[in-house]
Amino acid sequence: MGSPVLFEERQVRRVWNEAEQKWYFSVQDMLEILTESADIKQYVKKMRSRDPELSSNWGTICTLVEMTAADGKKRKVQAANTEGLLRIIQSIPSPKAEPFKRWLAKVGYERLEEIENPELAAKRMREIYRQKGYSDEWIEKRVRGIAVRDELTEEWKKRGVKEQKEYSILTAEISKATFGMTPSEYKAFKELDHPGDNLRDHMNDLELIFTMLGEASTTEIARRKDAMGFPDNQQAAKAGGTVAGNARRELEGQSGKQVSSKENYKLVPEIKRKALKRSGGAA
Repeated sequence: MGSPVLFEERQVRRVWNEAEQKWYFSVQDMLEILTESADIKQYVKKMRSRDPELSSNWGTICTLVEMTAADGKKRKVQAANTEGLLRIIQSIPSPKAEPFKRWLAKVGYERLEEIENPELAAKRMREIYRQKGYSDEWIEKRVRGIAVRDELTEEWKKRGVKEQKEYSILTAEISKATFGMTPSEYKAFKELDHPGDNLRDHMNDLELIFTMLGEASTTEIARRKDAMGFPDNQQAAKAGGTVAGNARRELEGQSGKQVSSKENYKLVPEIKRKALKRSGGAA
């Protein structure tokens, strides 16, 4: 999947990498905007000669990705993910690149602060969600959910589960048993069509609570049964999700209302966010 993004009213081509869950951007497009060079290939050669470290890692930072050119034909172009693109920008001696460099310095400084004082990271995360319009009550549940998820992935790591692909499969098992939908099916249910959309950022309070219950139950079951390797942890994931799924169905039977909601937080004003919070999803 690919769609251009506007930068300074000019398009930068990009493609979503499903395996890595990352956007890859056209290096050429970004350099044309930031340098206004008439010959990008020559500019890249000079830039790499000025920065030997960048040059030695160029093959790692950049990869060939098929994108659609201005003439409508598809060609492989050099592309980099966000981290790689920011590294390239560091080597551009252009006034247009300075705002990015100042931003990188600020982010780096804040990261060092957070290492010294981890509470700052949580505080900044809460502030970002507030700026997006989420209620404090919702934010606390989201933050707690992140902690529960981190505890689960740490447990998987200790128990021999391989990151990325196996994590995704186990997460899908928990979600399927909890809500009757895998994360990708849940995103389609909520009409979240942007690849970078985080499903949990579009959940209401009850959806977050049952997500936490499924993952916390999985962690506890994996520990109690001393699950080792992928097959054992897959069984634990199904069992943990089933605990949450049974609780969800019990609540739905008592309340007469479904927990899973089609509502999402895309462009939802503050007043509707609060309504979603109060209603548990039906706004």
